[in-house]
Parts: sequence; structure tokens; C-alpha cells
Amino acid sequence: MSNQLSERIKNLVPSATLEMAAKARELRAAGKDIIGLSLGEPDFNTPDYIKAAAIQAVNDGYNSYTPVDGYVELKDAIITKFKRDNNLDYGRSQIVVSTGAKQALYNIAQSCLDEGDEVILPCPYWVSYSDIVKLAGGVPVEVATSIENDFKMTPAQLEAAITPKTKMLWYSSPCNPSGSIYSKAELRGLADVLQKHPQVIVVSDEIYEHINYGVTEHASMASFDDMYDRTVTVNGVAKAFAMTGWRIGYIGAPEYIARACNKLQGQVTSGANCIAQRAVITALLEPPSRVQYMVDEFKNRRKLILELLNGIPGFKCNEPQGAFYVYPDISAYFGKTLNGKKINNASDFALYILEEANVATVTGDAFGNGNSIRISYAASVEEIKEAIARIAAVV
Repeated sequence: MSNQLSERIKNLVPSATLEMAAKARELRAAGKDIIGLSLGEPDFNTPDYIKAAAIQAVNDGYNSYTPVDGYVELKDAIITKFKRDNNLDYGRSQIVVSTGAKQALYNIAQSCLDEGDEVILPCPYWVSYSDIVKLAGGVPVEVATSIENDFKMTPAQLEAAITPKTKMLWYSSPCNPSGSIYSKAELRGLADVLQKHPQVIVVSDEIYEHINYGVTEHASMASFDDMYDRTVTVNGVAKAFAMTGWRIGYIGAPEYIARACNKLQGQVTSGANCIAQRAVITALLEPPSRVQYMVDEFKNRRKLILELLNGIPGFKCNEPQGAFYVYPDISAYFGKTLNGKKINNASDFALYILEEANVATVTGDAFGNGNSIRISYAASVEEIKEAIARIAAVV
């Protein structure tokens, strides 16, 4: 009865990361020894001091519906975090807490986009950006970047992509999937272009902010006075605090956008989970140094996986400055036949690795860049060594 479904849902592409994770689970259930390097999920436990705050909230009797835009105490913690870490001044009316940063992004798109509005997406971009934009009637405008430029869009490329229909620019820094970080000077270059186009709203996805390896200091577009009133800063606790399943994200935004997101969320999910919100208050108010041990371990794994991948002919890697992914260019394999299987594109390559090496990665096609695959190193050292050895063996 698929003819009863909406055209909207029929045209929607499944999340490639979740789809690959599902395939890996199916193969494991069938007895295959699959190493999963596809999901963007830290392999650490949530820190004990955060779990203790959640337990305290249970014991304190938190079990009722929460305010649609978040507890006041959590909003105040977010305000403190923005000022401490990003030198951003937001009021309570500018903060909206959502069920994960993904819902925050969906809220923004639904609140700001009309049919035919164009949204610039530097490629590679996080896998869901394009379809979230399409669900709101928007038109993704992909701007290709290359490994030679560390997968970062230049001001000239931004200028060339803007048309009278351009409504928004979305980007992540540190970037999922490339790990690239826009420096303050690079953001300023993009902001200078945007000054000529005051209709363009910027969505700055900063959820990997604290997973930074110290080469490029984190910078927020909204920290520029002339961009503050047209930038939505998106963040959350999933990555840096190993809280993926707690599902708490948030925005700092111009008040009119925050009000619109609050209005929409009130008709969809209402307020986010009460216990998770109480735990996040503690997560944000404690100094970021309390989770530095995870960042240090990711940095060690980054060094390891780059050394291993650079030893495989045909793999070309940039050095990611943040997040926990490598995004090697594997286009050298296109057109070749491996173990009787023709490799035409990155999707073929990712499927080949899954079937022949029992290693789950994600095709770069899902991120708007068809020359690469994304490999997560949020896995143990032993798993990383075994996975890359398997890949080397089959290519």
C-alpha cells in the first residue's frame, strides 16, 4: 500500500549512517564478525558525575512534563556555557532545548524555510542536512570542497553560490565528516561575503566543539557583532559528554527564530526528557576539562588510524583537527575490480569493505562528496587495528 504514502516520505532518503549501522547489526545477527566504524558515537560511558545528577533528579521526583523550550535552570546553564566557551551573550528567550541537536536543526528549517528557498551546504556536510532542508521545501545548494583545501569552503565559493533565492548557510565546525575546523579568520572571510547579502541566515552546528585537538581554536560565527543577529548556534551534549542516548540539544538564536522553534516544538514533541535535562545542567556547568580525557584518547586514536590508513595504497587522508572521523579520499579505486567486484563509486567501495572485510563505514555520497568514505575512530585501539588490517587485506 505504498501508494497511500505521501510523496514527501517516498522521496526521503534514509539516514546513511543509521542504515549502515542497521546492516551491520543484521550481519552480526547472522553470525558475521562485524567491526562497526560507521556511527558517530563515543565508545565511552557517560561520566559518573553526570549520571549522579540524573539519579538525584529521579530521587527528587522529576517526572512531569517539562517546559517546551527547557527548564529555566538548564537555559541558564546554557547561557553560562555560551558566555564561558564562546563569548556569546544570549537571554533565556533566545534558548530552546530540544530532543537532540537533530531536532533543533529540523525546527530551524521548518521555521525559516519556504518552498524554493535555497540553503548553501559546503560539501562534505553532515548526512541529514540535505534532507532536513528538503523536508521544509528548501533547495540544497552543494558547494564542493576538496581534500587539498582541507574540505573547507572559501569566500569566493560562497559568493559564487549565493543567488536571490539564498535563505541560509549551514555548516559544522568541527565538521562531521571531515574533522575540519574553520579558524576565526576563515569565518571572518565568509562573514565579509555575507555582509553583502543580509537576507542569508547562518546555522552554525558546533556539537563537536570540545573535541578539538588544539591546532585550530574553536570560533563561533555569532561572536562577530555583525553576524550575531543572523546566526543560529546549534549545540548539544551527545558527542563531548558521551551522552548520545540522552537526546538533548539546544540553540542560541535571534529571539524571533527561537520563538518560532518553540512554537513548532510545542506541536510536535513538546519539552525534552526531564531527567536528561537535569543531568545536562551539571554537564554544562562543570568545566570542559572534566571530559578532556576522552579528547586525549581520541587524539591518540586519530594518530594511530592515520598512520595505518596512510600505509594503504590509494588512501589519501587529510589530518582532521576535531571530531572523531577520518574522511579518506579513495577515488583511486574507482573503475577497478577487486576480488571480482567492480568499484564504480564510494558507495560500491563502502559496501565492498562491509562484505569482504566485515568493516562498516559510510559512503561519502551520503555527505555530498563522492570521492571519500567516513571512518569513525570512536572505537577501541584493538578494533581500529583489526579493522584497518582487514581493509588493507581486501584492497
